[in-house]
Amino acid sequence: MTTYDERASHGGPPTRAESRAGGDLTATAERVRRSVEGVIEGKPEVVRLALTVLLAEGHLLIEDVPGVGKTMLAKALARSVDCSVRRIQFTPDLLPSDITGVSVFDQQRRDFEFKPGAIFAQIVIGDEINRASPKTQSALLESMEERQVTVDGHSYELPSPFMVVATQNPVEMEGTYPLPEAQRDRFMARVSIGYPSPEAELRMLDTHGSISPLDDMQPVAHAHEIVKLVEAVRTVHVADSVRRYAVEVVTATRHHPELRLGASPRATLHLLRAAKAAAALAGREFALPDDVQSLAVAVLAHRLLPTAQAQLSRRTSEQVVHDILQRTPVPDPFGHQPPGARRL
Repeated sequence: MTTYDERASHGGPPTRAESRAGGDLTATAERVRRSVEGVIEGKPEVVRLALTVLLAEGHLLIEDVPGVGKTMLAKALARSVDCSVRRIQFTPDLLPSDITGVSVFDQQRRDFEFKPGAIFAQIVIGDEINRASPKTQSALLESMEERQVTVDGHSYELPSPFMVVATQNPVEMEGTYPLPEAQRDRFMARVSIGYPSPEAELRMLDTHGSISPLDDMQPVAHAHEIVKLVEAVRTVHVADSVRRYAVEVVTATRHHPELRLGASPRATLHLLRAAKAAAALAGREFALPDDVQSLAVAVLAHRLLPTAQAQLSRRTSEQVVHDILQRTPVPDPFGHQPPGARRL
C-alpha cells in the first residue's frame, strides 16, 4: 500500500487497483452511514462516530438522557449490517452466565455441553448497562478486550466483526451501578446524542409517527464486507509525527492539575485506531493530526476523573480535553515539527 510519505516524496498517485478497492470499501461504509442516518435524524456526527468505532474494532458507550434515541442508534447500526445481533437488557437480577454462557450436563452424552450466552454475536447491544450489578458488568471485560469468553477453563472465540454498543442513562441514579474505571476504559469512545433540532424533530414526527423506521430497514452491507473494511483500516499509514502527537495529548491528561486520573496507554491505542478509521472513511490511506483532534474528546473524556476542585467549579472532562488540544502543538502531516512549536 502506498503511504502518504511515499506519495509526497515521489508524487505518484495510488494505482488503479488500489483506487478501485479503496473506492469499493468507501462506498460500503457510505451505504451503512446513509442507512443509519435515515433513522437517526439530524445527528450525522454521531452516526459517523459509531461507524468509526465499528471499523476501528472498538466498542461504543452511548450516554444520554431518556428518549433521545440511544437504543435506536444501536439497533439501526446493527440492522444495517447483515450479521448476528443480540440485545441484552441489563437488570439487577441479570447473571454473568446469562451473558457469557454456561456449561450444562448432558445426560445422554454423560458430559458437559457449553451453551453460549448472549455475548456470542457480532453486534451486541447492552441496554442500560449500569442497571446490572458490578459482577455482571465485569462479565463483559474479557470479551471486550480479548474477543473471547472463558468458561470452566475453556476459551471460546467470539465472531468477527465484534462490537459492543452499550447505553446508559446518566440522570436516573436510583437502582444503578456506575461503571468502574476499568469497564469504561474498555469502550473506545463515548457519545451523547443530544436533543434534535426543531427541523429534525419535525422530520422525525413524519417518519416515526406511524411506524418504526426500524421495521423497514434492510441490511446494506454484509459482515464479510465489514471485515474487509476493518482490514483496510489496519493498513492506514500513520506518520511518526502523528503518533507522537497522539502520545503527547494523552500524556498531558496524566499531568493536568484538574484531573486525578488521566488516560491509560489503552486510550492512546484506541485514539490511534479511531484516527485510522476516520482517515479510511474519508477515503485517505493516511491519518492526519486533524483525525486525532476530532476524536480526542470522544475517545478520552469518559476515561478521565476530575479533581474535587474541578467538580466544584463545574469543569467537565470534555472541557479539559479541549484545553489540552489547544495547548498541544499540532505537527504538519509530513512529519516535520513546525518551527518554534512549544511542547507540554
